[in-house]
Parts: sequence; C-alpha cells; structure tokens
Amino acid sequence: MTRSPTVARAAVLGEVGAAPALRDVQIREPIGDEILVKIHAAGICHTDISLAARWPERRMPMVFGHEGAGVVEAVGPAGSMRVGTRVALTFNSCGRCDGCEGGEPAYCRHSTALNMRGDRGVESGSIVDRQGAVNGDFFGQSSFSTHALTHERNTVPIGDSIDFALAAPLGCSVQTGVGAVLNALRPVPGQSMVVFGAGAVGLSAVMGARIAGCRTIVAVDPVAERRSIAVALGATHTVDPLATDVLPMLAEYTKGGADHGVDTTAIPAVLADAITALRPRGQLGIVGLGAPTAALPVGLIMGKGLRIRGVVEGDSVPMTFIPDLIDFHLRGDLPLEKLITRYDFNEFDKAWAAAQSGSAVKPVLTF
Repeated sequence: MTRSPTVARAAVLGEVGAAPALRDVQIREPIGDEILVKIHAAGICHTDISLAARWPERRMPMVFGHEGAGVVEAVGPAGSMRVGTRVALTFNSCGRCDGCEGGEPAYCRHSTALNMRGDRGVESGSIVDRQGAVNGDFFGQSSFSTHALTHERNTVPIGDSIDFALAAPLGCSVQTGVGAVLNALRPVPGQSMVVFGAGAVGLSAVMGARIAGCRTIVAVDPVAERRSIAVALGATHTVDPLATDVLPMLAEYTKGGADHGVDTTAIPAVLADAITALRPRGQLGIVGLGAPTAALPVGLIMGKGLRIRGVVEGDSVPMTFIPDLIDFHLRGDLPLEKLITRYDFNEFDKAWAAAQSGSAVKPVLTF
C-alpha cells in the first residue's frame, strides 16, 4: 500500500550566507531500508554551522541536522525496525566496504558521499516544497525537520529510559568526545588527560576521561563558563589560554607532561601546544575540523616517541556505543543535562544564533 507524502516543517537553507529558515515541506514515503522518523529533538552541531556557511549553491535548498532523536513512524519494504521504536540518529555508513566490515563504520569508504553531500543519487526527490526539490539525507537524516528519512544503519534504538533531548547529542558530539577517550586513546586509571576546547565535544571528552579513571583531567578554554562546566563534569584543573602561559601550567598540573590529549579546536597554534604538552610516549587524538594543515614539530614527535592520530565520530560503532552512553547516563556518569540548552523548534533562529556565537554549549531543538 502506497503511503501519502508526509507534511512536515523543516529548517531549509535557501541561499548562500543566510541562516536556515522554517518552511512547510513534504517528505515522500520510505523506500528500501529507509525509515520515517518523527523527530522529537535535534541537536545543533558545529558541523551544521560550518558546512551551512560554505554549502555550494548548486546543492541548495538544503536541510541540515545530524543529531536527531524520535519515534519510528513508517518503515520501507526492506526495513526491519518496528513502528513505534524510540531511536537516536547518527552518521551513515554503507555496511559493505572494508571499514564497515571490519567494525569501523566511522571510516566507511563512502562516508563523504553518505554524510557530507546530502544527496541521494538515484533516490532523489525525498523532500519537496512549493518551489520544488529540497536536498535531504544530510548524515543520512536531515533532522532539522519534524520528520526525517533515515536508514537502518544510522537509526539506533534507545529504549524508554532517556529523554529525547538528552539522547539527540549522542549521535555525534557526545559519542565523538567520549569515544575519542574510551575507544581511541584508551587511558588506564590514574593517567592524565588534557582537553583543548571545552565545547560539546571537549566536555564530552572530559566526561570520558573521568569514566576512564584519569586522575588528572585538565580543560583548556578561554570561556570562564565553559571551564566551570568542565569542573562540574570532572575536570581537576582548568587553564585560561588568554590569561596565562598554557604550557607551564599544563606541565605543573600533569607533573611533567600529559599521558593523553584531545584537541577539538583544529587551530594550528593550539595543536602545537597539545603536542608539546605530552610526556614521552604520550598520544594526542585530533577530533576538530578547522585548519586543513598545521606545522608539526617532527623532532619533538620523534624524540619523545609521540603518537598522533585523527579520530572520527569517536571510533564509534553506534549500534553498541550509543546504548553504552545511555547506560553511563542512567548511572550518573554522563550528566548530559549539564551540556544542553533547549529551544522550541519554532525558535530555530534563536537556537542557530546561539550555536553560531557559542553562547550555548549544545543547543537542542525540541518538537
């Protein structure tokens, strides 16, 4: 039986340099393994902001959003998920390449096409408005909308115990920060961790370090409020890089050098400090997207035997790691409520501006 298109309200980016604006749209029925999800909450991530600022005109209009959470409303003929299931949405992956088959979907060979382009190839026409086709499928979801079409591989059941607004950021920023620590760096209890940048990802890394049992956790950020949140989440020390020389403070707090570091800034000067702050055989995880290149102190890296690696989506396997994150939250180890600021979807402009300015650590739209 053919299902009629779903009438929805979506935040649509219509022109270069503008902010997305709410419009009435229609979303076609799910095909293949697609899933139609009624969105109850969606986090705004820095990736949404940065890509919207440089999105190609040829791929407009566009619906962003990649931290959705809601309830399954309909399932395509090849799908197996049950209608009524509460879910969180995350990044998409193909399930067939070497990365996916090797249990590393964050490094899917087709990740760029499936997540960053927002196109469906032959499966076009998923969203339309009065002017015609609207591009969707951003990160396999485009969840700045009252409804979103998703896929089996990026739709994760979350049970009944967690608020949708708290579940939404698990799909990207929280799993990136916590996963960078627990899945990639894997500190042992008693070691030290320095986190550069106390946004949603960095603060999630602070929580991950506390869960891992790090004895010393230092958060470096110029914003006093974010440093205070870091302390509330488990940081033992904070550093204001605008008020003090960072490296001597880090050397003091870590007793000569950090075992591990996480950089969320992608600022070349900060990366240089992050590398220099490590003790011999220390390791740095880079999760920030910013400057495409940065000078590396090769002599220092070689001389101290340092390890530097990029980390995508916290090296997460979402189907297992997102439930793990929910368990951490339910037992009190992941107080997600300290990160988020809720905005009604009708206040999208206000929430978008808060994300752009950084006045809210993690704006979450509620529907």
